[in-house]
Amino acid sequence: MVQLGDMALKLTPYGGAGTVTGSNFMIETDSARVLVDCGMEQGADFCEKCMYEKFPYDASKVDALVLTHAHLDHVGRIPKLVREGFRGKLYMTAATKDLAQLILQDSVGILFEDAQRLGVDPLFTQEDVDATFPLIETLEYHIEKEIAPSISAYLRNTGHILGSASVRLKDTRDGAAVALTGDLGNSPSPLLPDWEPIPDADAILMESVYGDRLHPPQENRVAKLLATLKDAIARGGNILMPAFSIERTQLMLYELSNFFEKGELPQLPVYLDSPLAINVTRVYDKWGPTYFKPAAEDEMKREGSLFDFPFLTKTLSREESRDIENDHRQKIIIAGAGMSHGGRIGIWEEKYLPDPKTSLIIVGYQAPGSPGRRMAEGANTVRLRGKDVSVRAKVTILEGWSGHADRDELLKFAEESLKSGRTKTIFVALGEPSAERFLAQRIHDYLGARAVVPDLEQSWLISKDAVQKA
Repeated sequence: MVQLGDMALKLTPYGGAGTVTGSNFMIETDSARVLVDCGMEQGADFCEKCMYEKFPYDASKVDALVLTHAHLDHVGRIPKLVREGFRGKLYMTAATKDLAQLILQDSVGILFEDAQRLGVDPLFTQEDVDATFPLIETLEYHIEKEIAPSISAYLRNTGHILGSASVRLKDTRDGAAVALTGDLGNSPSPLLPDWEPIPDADAILMESVYGDRLHPPQENRVAKLLATLKDAIARGGNILMPAFSIERTQLMLYELSNFFEKGELPQLPVYLDSPLAINVTRVYDKWGPTYFKPAAEDEMKREGSLFDFPFLTKTLSREESRDIENDHRQKIIIAGAGMSHGGRIGIWEEKYLPDPKTSLIIVGYQAPGSPGRRMAEGANTVRLRGKDVSVRAKVTILEGWSGHADRDELLKFAEESLKSGRTKTIFVALGEPSAERFLAQRIHDYLGARAVVPDLEQSWLISKDAVQKA
């Protein structure tokens, strides 16, 4: 058995191995412990026992936590970690800080309701969230910083959402290094720079959400969105767009703004009916000049916000939201939740889905069992807000809008990262088991590299000379 003292770094997945969600990885030396991500399990991955029981490590002995990005499945259990005794620093980009604070604040009420339904204590409370924020220290791309005794961190852009980053951790004593990608973006994006390869790690742990699937060609997706909207307008009914608050909503607003500016669509009233999405869009406006790709930054300088137009109404309060019903014109309503499993979109789906003139446009991944997935598969009725609702609306699924790299793009990332000749092993995680295995086999077959699908809580020792099981 190889001991930690004989090697530089030990990597252990405590979440995100064999599952898409719940990202939580420990990296240790003989003198420090650093976590990358502390996310919540969601959807088909959800494990009540895993989420509500104590962490399988002593939170008080973790020196630092580095976040790859602000999605709930990467940040959602941080206040629980604080509740259990974590008092180290939380490192992330400035944009991730703003987004993570919104996401965690938004989760408190939802988790309280979940706890009541399950008959358990809440995963965390407002007090835990309040105790989390003072621990945050921002770290930007391409800056090496020692974050724990003998461990430094270096962030690179992954092009997934605003502020998303891969994390390269290095033992400052001998230079051995391991990198974790978080989620890799579906590059090129209209807004964000492309992902950056990682040439300076002895081992890389990469995501594989779409490790066995391809997206449709990107150049077709905007044309398909425009054609779908034209068809929906011609039907004469209201147009519903369930959209995730981070990135997807902003992309939809960006494309709608372009369509209207070019005169490609009539100027219908558009309602953004999601407090979280409204606040996230403000963060995008704030940090766009810092984090967007150069072309999008130039566009912001010319036009101001990329996500606003004269007939867009943002409804923060419930009273403002209810007033939408009084607007009897044909309209577009963008609201969460993205899988129609909660949020304000359910109110409008309950009201308008029975009308055959209504159009429901689905632009995001729909987890098995979610109302959105059932409608995407052609269900005639769907249960929303405790009621069975007739689905007579036209339902259209638009693919290609995922924020994740697909099978070929993931392989390209691995290829680019391997070019330096340093990386000895690529760990494939953060995906369904079939996607993990498929991508690992492709990396081996196409690139001739060692690719490993790690098990949960299986430790690996990483040095400048070798990567092996602990």
